[in-house]
Amino acid sequence: MPRLGVSVGKFYPPHRGHKRLIEFAESRCDELVVIVGSRPAEDPSANLRIAWLRLMHPNVRFELVDDVYPEDPEIWARVAIRVLGHAPNVAFAGESYGAAWARAMGCEFEIVDRTAGRETCSGTAVRNDPLGHWECLEPYVRAHYVKRVCAVGAESTGTTTVARDLAAHYQTLWVPEYGRDYYEDRIRSHSAEAKWSTYEFVHIAREQARIEDLGALVADRLLVCDTDSFATEIWHERYMGTPSAEVAEVAAGRKCDLYLLTGVDIPFVQDGYRDGENVRDWMHRRFREELERRGKPYVLLEGDRKTRLSRAIERIDKLLGTSRRSFT
Repeated sequence: MPRLGVSVGKFYPPHRGHKRLIEFAESRCDELVVIVGSRPAEDPSANLRIAWLRLMHPNVRFELVDDVYPEDPEIWARVAIRVLGHAPNVAFAGESYGAAWARAMGCEFEIVDRTAGRETCSGTAVRNDPLGHWECLEPYVRAHYVKRVCAVGAESTGTTTVARDLAAHYQTLWVPEYGRDYYEDRIRSHSAEAKWSTYEFVHIAREQARIEDLGALVADRLLVCDTDSFATEIWHERYMGTPSAEVAEVAAGRKCDLYLLTGVDIPFVQDGYRDGENVRDWMHRRFREELERRGKPYVLLEGDRKTRLSRAIERIDKLLGTSRRSFT
């Protein structure tokens, strides 16, 4: 008969200790079912946690139990049998409580050492300081906790320069402006006077968001972005004359922990693709108005390159808290 195994936990959030537990359990049975418990108002949510777990362990069956249960072996034995339809052959856990749980189900029990050498990960420690326990997290989970900083501003105000400088300072990844590449390709394949369409800005916003999310998988605690879908809203207004509900929908719910608004106090440099200096003041004003109206956290960067970088680092160090030491 196939050997059915079961494990249970909140996986709040999933960490490498959980990964070792699941991988060991999977190797010891023919089918493994992992029950994920949840409580209201958890962040990350149970649905998100179970989505991560399914990506990390595609051959394991994960079941969500969203009721509020006390952590009692007898109760969880009844829950497991209800979910499985019958008692399992073996139960796996990383702590000794699993023995009582297995006895209540009438099955074997195997305890799993979730540590590796000196590395000990716990959900509580990760939730309290995810950046300080970065080594405990898999890329999907890191992307949730990574701090995202975005440089926005009018043309020729130094967004790319500050993004590159910050990535070099913190030894992490920066995400370039997709709209810039799109615009240059557009000019090469059309005339510069060709009319824009809203669908182009929707595409730019979506692609920028997609590239940003890919970057979040590999960034080291901090992801620096040169523009985002919020900025695309302002660019749509610039070229189309009105806001776009479709672009705003892409931007809605996107995460940014800090915006860096680059000032217009540096000379305009025409590189052959920029509109011109005449719209810089208007765009700077619109960026600042919308950042303030929407209550987005931002800092204004003015002065020379060194001054701007120092100001940005000062604010980002506060954002990172004690975890900024990990970058040095």
